[in-house]
Amino acid sequence: MGKITVAIDGFSSTGKSTLAKQLAKALGYVYVDTGAMYRAVTLFALRNGFIGGKQNNISALIKLLPRLQLKFIYNKELGFSEMYLNDENVEKEIRSLEVSKYVSQIATVEQVRYKLVDMQKKMGREKGIVMDGRDIGTVVFPDAELKIFMTASPEVRAHRRYKELLERGEEVKYEEVLKNVQNRDYIDSHREISPLLKADDAIEFDNGDMGLEEQFERIYNFALRVIAKHK
Repeated sequence: MGKITVAIDGFSSTGKSTLAKQLAKALGYVYVDTGAMYRAVTLFALRNGFIGGKQNNISALIKLLPRLQLKFIYNKELGFSEMYLNDENVEKEIRSLEVSKYVSQIATVEQVRYKLVDMQKKMGREKGIVMDGRDIGTVVFPDAELKIFMTASPEVRAHRRYKELLERGEEVKYEEVLKNVQNRDYIDSHREISPLLKADDAIEFDNGDMGLEEQFERIYNFALRVIAKHK
């Protein structure tokens, strides 16, 4: 059976990464969370005082981009790959609300996008990959055999994110999370470079009232049918 490229795009907190991990594991494919890559760059910028508060020194970040090393290392115990920034495991830190506040801003930086998109394209040369993000089906892999665009209402997504952050021990308010989701939606959809768009040949998938098991079964069975056509 031939291998294909699966591109999963969509709004924040639609469960793209969860679905992509499940799908990659079931198919025996490589999984790449591009959002983690942008979050790692955002964390680097925050740590160095380039962004955050009244700081906005993007030019300093751009100068240091060639020195940034990003890689995924598989964790057998967790069953998925974790994000490493300059050989440091930052998987937990990049999921904080603080990083979430600024990641869309960093994702608008032209030089950042060019660097990461180039890395992502190289990762998918051999196919057999499931990649999720904002511009996978439109920019990174426009010829992907299977493209999925995930969506749900801002309120549903904010509630999911709120529960997730509480479970991690963060002290947050639902209203704060909802505002973050709405702000990210606007920035992601209106940036000049690689805005969040549904590819013309992508399947729109609203999982607002759907459980994890149901959504996985639907997409997995559809993926098998697509793969069967590419023997």
